[in-house]
Amino acid sequence: MTNDAGEAFRPTPVVVLGVVPGDPPYRMVEVNGVLAGPAHDMVDVIRLARQAGVSEIDFDDPAVVRWVGGGKYKWVP
Repeated sequence: MTNDAGEAFRPTPVVVLGVVPGDPPYRMVEVNGVLAGPAHDMVDVIRLARQAGVSEIDFDDPAVVRWVGGGKYKWVP
């Protein structure tokens, strides 16, 4: 195992938490470690991330978005 001093740990900028049952169900979104708000779909995730200063969002890149409790298509309990 090598330790590259130039490479620092970087947390995932966008974290989409598990589905919360509700009417309608939603997922809470954290951006840069701060709770940004609820999302009802992927468009809401983009909106919340942009409002928090993250402009480039690749839903398939685990270095950018981490899906907790289900992937990007999981929006109901």
